[in-house]
Amino acid sequence: MPQYQANGISLEAETFGNPAHPAMLLIMGLGCQLVVWPLALCEALSAAGFYVVRFDNRDIGLSEKIKGERDPQFFKNILRSKLGLKVRAPYTLSDMAKDSVGLMDALGVQRAHIVGLSMGGMIAQTLALDHADRVLSLTSVMSSSNNPRLPQASLKVQRRLVRRPKSRERDALIDHGAETWMVLASPHAVPSEAERRLLATMSVDRSIYPRGYIHQLLAILASGSRHRRLSEIKLPTLVIHGEDDPLVPVAAGHEQARLIPGARLEVLKNMGHDLPKPLLPRIATLITQHAQLAAA
Repeated sequence: MPQYQANGISLEAETFGNPAHPAMLLIMGLGCQLVVWPLALCEALSAAGFYVVRFDNRDIGLSEKIKGERDPQFFKNILRSKLGLKVRAPYTLSDMAKDSVGLMDALGVQRAHIVGLSMGGMIAQTLALDHADRVLSLTSVMSSSNNPRLPQASLKVQRRLVRRPKSRERDALIDHGAETWMVLASPHAVPSEAERRLLATMSVDRSIYPRGYIHQLLAILASGSRHRRLSEIKLPTLVIHGEDDPLVPVAAGHEQARLIPGARLEVLKNMGHDLPKPLLPRIATLITQHAQLAAA
């Protein structure tokens, strides 16, 4: 896959389809690499007539790693965030939104349909707010405004996301990743062990950089809540959320749909904080139809 210079850094990206077709930029979530976007979903969106781009965010996968403090004081900054105090972070979601704009520039894309998942949805919201002239439509998947008053994940899930693997050995890292995907899935649609291990293996074999995960989480905390600004988004917006999401409870999806003028909400049964294989055709159809209606 090629590297692109964007916003002063190098980003690893992969494209699908004809560059002459309307562009669709897929922005991934916290600590996740571009391979977490299922290949079947990318190909379905491309087959529907879109030039699809998936990429590694900064600090993850094969994209450039950002230098930060040797000790980012992770837990101290989490406490500062809960107390409403300023969080120190190497960068913010606004910087990551500029990365997306820079990647579009490098690809020769003036405007794109933006699809963001989890933290990627937060970046997508920031794009729609600060770079609306570059956005054709917005799709926010299992994401949030980061409003502190929204229901939060259970302590079990929160602890899982900050728990370290038993070791840095490859097998231990794959085990840890597979177990994490099980915790994030809907209890009614847990992916098979083979599916979870395949996803974990693809990520581990591409890149291991735990500090990038911490930097991205600090970026979320440092950026604060967008709930007071969501009403400024004047773009066609689709919100997709899993009914059983254990990490970002579905109330976050309802809030976005309520605050963004004209937004449409689709709550999917048997979907947690993941992209279940049986739901991929439905998700592809929702995204495709939304983009097509926005263009019309």
